[in-house]
Amino acid sequence: MTAALLVTAPTPAAAGPNLILNPGFETPGGPGNDGMPDCWKKSGWGNNDVTFTTVADAHSGSAAMKVDLTRRVDGDRKAIITENAACAPTVAADKQYDLSLWYKSTTPDASITLFRHDTTTGWHYWTDLKTLPVSAAYARAEVRTPVVPPNTDRISWGVSVYGVGSVTTDDYGMEEVTVPAPDPDCTGTPVECLKGRWDVLETKNPVRSVHSVVLHNGKVLVIAGSGNDESMFQAGTFTSAVYNPATGAWRQIPTPADMFCSGHVQLQDGKVLVMSGNKGYPSADGTIGYQGLKDSYIFDPDTETYTRTNDMHDGHWYPSATILGNGDVISFGGLKQDSTGNVTAEKFSAAQNRWLPISQVNQTWSYWGLYPSMILMQDGRLFYSGSHVFGNGTPGSGASIYDYTANTITDVPGLQNKDQRDESASVLLPPAQDQRVLTIGGGNNETNPKANRLTDIIDLKSPNPAYQPGPLLPQGEVDQGQGPRPQTGAEGKMYVSAVLLPDGKVFETGGALHDRADPVYEASFFDPVTNAYEPGLAKDPIPRGYHSSSFLLPDGRVMSVGDNPGNNTYNNNVSVYSPPYLFKGPRPEITSVPDNRWNYGDTQRITVNRPIAKAELIRPAAVTHSSDPNQRFVDLPLTVNGNNIDLNVTSNPNLAPPGWYMLFGVDANGVPSVAKWVHLGPQSAQGKKSADAPSAHVHDFAGDLEQPAKKPRKKRDSAPVSPTITGCDRSYGAAGVCVPTAFPKAVPPTTAARCAWLDSHDFGRLKVNGKEDPQRLDRNRDGVACGKGDVRRG
Repeated sequence: MTAALLVTAPTPAAAGPNLILNPGFETPGGPGNDGMPDCWKKSGWGNNDVTFTTVADAHSGSAAMKVDLTRRVDGDRKAIITENAACAPTVAADKQYDLSLWYKSTTPDASITLFRHDTTTGWHYWTDLKTLPVSAAYARAEVRTPVVPPNTDRISWGVSVYGVGSVTTDDYGMEEVTVPAPDPDCTGTPVECLKGRWDVLETKNPVRSVHSVVLHNGKVLVIAGSGNDESMFQAGTFTSAVYNPATGAWRQIPTPADMFCSGHVQLQDGKVLVMSGNKGYPSADGTIGYQGLKDSYIFDPDTETYTRTNDMHDGHWYPSATILGNGDVISFGGLKQDSTGNVTAEKFSAAQNRWLPISQVNQTWSYWGLYPSMILMQDGRLFYSGSHVFGNGTPGSGASIYDYTANTITDVPGLQNKDQRDESASVLLPPAQDQRVLTIGGGNNETNPKANRLTDIIDLKSPNPAYQPGPLLPQGEVDQGQGPRPQTGAEGKMYVSAVLLPDGKVFETGGALHDRADPVYEASFFDPVTNAYEPGLAKDPIPRGYHSSSFLLPDGRVMSVGDNPGNNTYNNNVSVYSPPYLFKGPRPEITSVPDNRWNYGDTQRITVNRPIAKAELIRPAAVTHSSDPNQRFVDLPLTVNGNNIDLNVTSNPNLAPPGWYMLFGVDANGVPSVAKWVHLGPQSAQGKKSADAPSAHVHDFAGDLEQPAKKPRKKRDSAPVSPTITGCDRSYGAAGVCVPTAFPKAVPPTTAARCAWLDSHDFGRLKVNGKEDPQRLDRNRDGVACGKGDVRRG
């Protein structure tokens, strides 16, 4: 939208007095105020040249403030309200405020930036609210703050200039507003209104879905490949399916390769890049582990077909997949074609629509493990959260920041019990602008302890970010083969799912107490505002452990699929969770989205049928093994004129990488609309920014890391990886069967006890592969584990 929209938009009725002192710069500052008007100060950072001038070119009165940036390498400069009790406006938690100003600008690189004062920790950057279009004449800009967080008593704000040019501002305004909340109206049972409801669908999932992707047409792609079934692999039978929530129908899709344990990510055009997969199962003698494919495919939601791309440099069984702000995809880790650890980074070019030669990709020759959770930060760096699959965390602190441009890795401290975060979940908390990551639970398939209750939170906006302990994960019931019992002590879960909801909470569900065993029935909300869990939600009646996933649907429900315990059965039941917000009366409705093709820095107008308190973009899921590093919730600050809502889109593609998003409007009771689909960013891989398109407003955070940056290692071909990295002893049964290399600690190291555990978990009698019997399950050496003769012999 253009500046004309801002000029012509009518000024809403005042909700209260203007809370800004010296809003028009008419009162000069006293001695020591650095030439600035009273209650205003110079601020900013970086390598740039700037002048601050009180000018007579005013919108009203005799003064205005001009910030003129004449040279810029990085950073920004701004005139903001002085951060003290005398000048900074007082605010109240849970309230919202309309901010306004008049401005002229010669640069598209300017935005309204907001700071807040925490009564405990002091002043902090809060968020960018609105990008200001270029305007030769005075134009009015208005925007509404998010809900004020707890412990916030004052705010400060101004216009950041982060490109060469000038911005002149005048006549600032700030007014408290009240967003009307509909009367509470419970439309379900009292329990549903408090805890939500699970429904198990009548139609089962037709494939062993290991991977789940929500497509931009609202359908769901599930991928099995061979589905952890060696007989399917030997037969060359690979499967995928598409589910249509509108009709409840499934459609199986021809699948060209074994995409079992591949990586996947939504590309900026809405197609799905699927990389690697399974070239071969472990050998029966245990000398060779899983082998990664080099193959790569693109799935087209419109035709529901796969098309092959060029190959990756080598196999990456269990790779990461993170989309970058320019639409490229970067991938790390996994197992090569020879079962060793892959140490090469690979990059898929959005412009060329192909994988680049590794000579064109920065390399540290580091082994990041399997499905390392690599989350894109607001400045383009990657945060490795410490969540991964199988075994121990990376050497060092277990979490780190990777700077692709500098090609350095810097450890980040504080992650608790970093070697027991196998199959934990990490999410960028709502909103993405806050740059906080939550890591939940986990275990270790090699040592097989009880999964933990640990949660950790890191604020990447800090100069020297470090994980801090979060609240313990709520406990539920666990079934260890004798029926459900309450969890006790430090018992938590691995294989946890964490789903960002449109009301801004994180829904965690599913999980198990041990490696591929002992499902945990528990669900909770994590509230990023209070940093607390809301326990005791309705529980999915279907176990959801290994190879399960949960994800948000456009109608605001959560769908859960899969469970593949160690005996290699598979649960094809599908569950759908309706959160309590769906039982709070009528939902707000987005009645029109005139333009569903958005660019960074846009102001986009929508209409709603009644007032909303917030709006956001949520990136659709592409999840496997508790991992979806691209999941994010991007706040859209509002400019409100009755039922016409102008949504202010971030100018930073690192906060919202290009692609299709679900747009939700949410009322003051936290009830969301059904999502509308909008596309953010270039309309094609070759799309170019217009001449006056804004640059990304990148803030200077995580810039004072305490640990020294680690330079690249010497070039190497691979990292050694044990063939039993999956935690399964290949001496018994088919490759998909997982007799643990380490039984839970409560199981005595005797044949009788181990066989009793296997029996309670429905393993049945297992063939012994070859002469080795490392777990002493075939004492009578008849080639079958846990027979009657084996148990009698102890």
